[in-house]
Amino acid sequence: MRVNKKYSCLPAEEKGIHIINIRAIEDIGYDQHESTLLNSLSKNPDADCKYGLYFRDGKRKVDYILVYHYKKSSAGKTLTRRVHHNDSSARSTKQNQPLPGKGVQLEMGESEPHVDYHEDDKRFRREEYEGNLVEAGLELERDEDTKIHGIGFVKIHAPWNVLCREAEFLKLKMPTKKMYQINQTHGLLKKINSVIQKITEPIQPKVAEHKPQTVKRLSYPFSREKQHLFDLSDRDSFFDSKTRSTIVYEILKRTTCTKAKYSMGITSLLANGVYSAAYPLHDGDYEGENVEPNDRKLLCEEWASYGVFYKYQPIDLVRKYFGEKIGLYFAWLGVYTQMLIPASIVGIIVFLYGCATVDENIPSMEMCDQRNNITMCPLCDRTCSYWKMSSACATARASHLFDNPATVFFSVFMALWAATFMEHWKRKQMRLNYRWDLTGFEEEEEAVKDHPRAEYEAKVLEKSLRKEHKHKETDKEKLTWKDRFPAYLTNFVGIIFMVGLTFAIVFGVIIYRISTAAALAISSTPSGRSSVRVTVTATAVIINLVVIIILDEVYGCIARWLTQIEVPKTDKNFEERLIFKAFLLKFVNAYTPIFYVAFFKGRFVGRPGDYVYIFHSFRMEECAPGGCLMELCIQLSIIMLGKQLIQNNLFEIGIPKMKKFIRYMKLKRRRSLDHEEHMKKKQRYEVDYNLEPFAGLTPEYMEMIIQFGFVTLFVASFPLAPLFALLNNIIEIRLDAKKFVTELRRPVAVRAKDIGIWYNILRGIGKLAVIINAFVISFTSDFIPRLVYLYMYSENGTMHGFVNHTLSSFNVSDFQAGTAPNDPMDLGYEVQICRYKDYREPPWSENKYDISKDFWAVLAARLAFVIVFQNLVMFMSDFVDWIIPDIPKDISQQIHKEKVLMVEVFMREEQGKLQMLETWKDKDKKKGENCNNHSPRLSRSHSGSLSSCHSHPLDV
Repeated sequence: MRVNKKYSCLPAEEKGIHIINIRAIEDIGYDQHESTLLNSLSKNPDADCKYGLYFRDGKRKVDYILVYHYKKSSAGKTLTRRVHHNDSSARSTKQNQPLPGKGVQLEMGESEPHVDYHEDDKRFRREEYEGNLVEAGLELERDEDTKIHGIGFVKIHAPWNVLCREAEFLKLKMPTKKMYQINQTHGLLKKINSVIQKITEPIQPKVAEHKPQTVKRLSYPFSREKQHLFDLSDRDSFFDSKTRSTIVYEILKRTTCTKAKYSMGITSLLANGVYSAAYPLHDGDYEGENVEPNDRKLLCEEWASYGVFYKYQPIDLVRKYFGEKIGLYFAWLGVYTQMLIPASIVGIIVFLYGCATVDENIPSMEMCDQRNNITMCPLCDRTCSYWKMSSACATARASHLFDNPATVFFSVFMALWAATFMEHWKRKQMRLNYRWDLTGFEEEEEAVKDHPRAEYEAKVLEKSLRKEHKHKETDKEKLTWKDRFPAYLTNFVGIIFMVGLTFAIVFGVIIYRISTAAALAISSTPSGRSSVRVTVTATAVIINLVVIIILDEVYGCIARWLTQIEVPKTDKNFEERLIFKAFLLKFVNAYTPIFYVAFFKGRFVGRPGDYVYIFHSFRMEECAPGGCLMELCIQLSIIMLGKQLIQNNLFEIGIPKMKKFIRYMKLKRRRSLDHEEHMKKKQRYEVDYNLEPFAGLTPEYMEMIIQFGFVTLFVASFPLAPLFALLNNIIEIRLDAKKFVTELRRPVAVRAKDIGIWYNILRGIGKLAVIINAFVISFTSDFIPRLVYLYMYSENGTMHGFVNHTLSSFNVSDFQAGTAPNDPMDLGYEVQICRYKDYREPPWSENKYDISKDFWAVLAARLAFVIVFQNLVMFMSDFVDWIIPDIPKDISQQIHKEKVLMVEVFMREEQGKLQMLETWKDKDKKKGENCNNHSPRLSRSHSGSLSSCHSHPLDV
């Protein structure tokens, strides 16, 4: 068996003695008689080990669990049994199976069960791997006597010396004995802070970690040579469970298994099925009677409960239990939700302004006035008839709720809000980095980045074996662009195909809208005709929503598959590539229908007598007389609310529950009918095994990023978007918290100082939002045409006559053959001139139906508005970015203070060493003088004393 060279120098007393074995059971302090009593029915051994949280001795804590499948013989259980011959009657007790490195003898005539080749290979690899773990200093204990038959568990414990060694390797910052005062505010600020603390006290979680701190321990990367600097009064709690599991996971990742030329860690063994799962344990139960207090129970009560939705999150406790990466996600989600409160308030004010001024809006009043008697041209060929503009009164009034001057102000406000949010998060992130001792973390991140993934190692191994077979070379191989070219080509073609599929589905929905609108227009009832647009828009949006939800799940799987075939080298590369592909596909999927309504619908319609046709008889869609902004609002609101309610909440609740139920039913079928086994309480690692594996934070971030796009990109058309996002996030925080605490296995804690690539995506969306809102205001809404009319064409300086100004005239005699309405007398009178929305010359003009000068004036104003709005808002956003410092002043001072204090600590330590040396030198000098003052006879008689004087400096 190959031994990891890194740990070959471990002392003999640290090797092999911690394995629980049927021959070495005395090594943990039990003799044969005590071992028998421990497993007898008269005493419950599970209570001593707190039901799986500790080894069988009840002293060593379980830091990690490895799970594997094994096959049992048909004769019965294959658990190793031990028979004691020191009693008058032979007794056998179930014991944990031995681990590699010790021989196993089957007694009482038990025959070894038949195992196929693959199972045998897996067992050999497990034995070698676990043997290497033992040589690395870990202590293991196996348990196959569980309620889940066919499943074995290996419990791992990291002793103190291993924890210290690995903490030094990983450069973990640990608290020292040195404590210092945190700078406090003085004067007026102190009074304001005390008042705020009293006001917000009811909404603060009842968690010790959340209380404001006045003192802080100085942290320093752990070193075994400088253990005297650290507070080691309680070794059991010096490394918390999160840190212990992280240390063990690092050992598991780099410990190799070389059977059959494999050289891989735990990730490869999991991928190859040698082990079925690997996870750290939760701290204990979170519900039930007589449950011991633990962090998981506290999180469930103060964080993962809908009853505390109004409270702040205990972020420090979340970080303590789950690690910095998950803590940063929930901190970011909390900051984002808090920042949505002012945006929601302003959005409500803008909406209420629209409601208050709807009766004073002159354009909508003109459209609703039946005395104007404006006859509109047919919406489709032949089957559609002429219609009155007043029939679209409801749509026009509703459009004013979202298309008013306050909308422009709200767009500027949201652009500045996005910039302020990003700066506020950067400052919050720096505060967390200081509190969590993450300053100067880049070196450790680089070390984590370089660790290769299991799939990459397997691919390199396959390539090296193939090359060795051909050329007999064994040099270290790596994957080049030539090896990845087929995967890159597949990625490119796959993404183009998926984007094309999205466009094709949107095009299909457009065909549905056109055909449905033509079918509903045939209705003879006036009420049916008046509600054609709303009916078609609502049904088409629901179809879009269903398609978006389905394609979201499909695209997520496809993005993961496309990333897997690329075989990225490191986990960080894999995550970044997966995020890019998933975000690209889901962004296109979610926003393509909205982009169509905002920027393409009604732009390429043509005019009566010269319409643009998709097919032989299907015309392009037209916008309503009040503009397409109302339809954009309906589209945005239904898709946003539908995704949040169905995909984000129902799926997150329903799918884990369903998976848990399916696993429960499978385990129920596999359970033995043995009453004793059935009544036995499950171990902690058995309960956690039934939980859902942690799949990463990408889905959680992705749904929030898509929501952030809904809030910022098209906020000019839907001012209530921040309010609905706020209501969703209040539920989302507690839903995610409940999922992490109760539904998922405990993830391995990962250190991180920021949210990674997601920050750049957020900044990109914020910049894109400025451009999109500029185009929405100028091209989708009627804001610019109203301004142009008010200042260039209005006779009395009011909006009277605006509707008539935006409508062009068409002579019905100019219809193409076969396109005129079948029933021209449907309105009760003969129509000679009908109106349509466009800026064109009238039929009595020399250049009839040509684009008029008004069109070019409005277009120039729109383009000018886009340029001015974009540059002005970008400048204001950059100004906000510049004026708000990334690092709060008090935090920069505290970081500087920590550095100064650390230098003082080491200077005092060096001074102490120098003083000690000087003291010993003075003592040595005095003893030398005393020795010289003795007589020669006395010196000869006390030569031992003299020699001791001269040998003293050597002792020092």
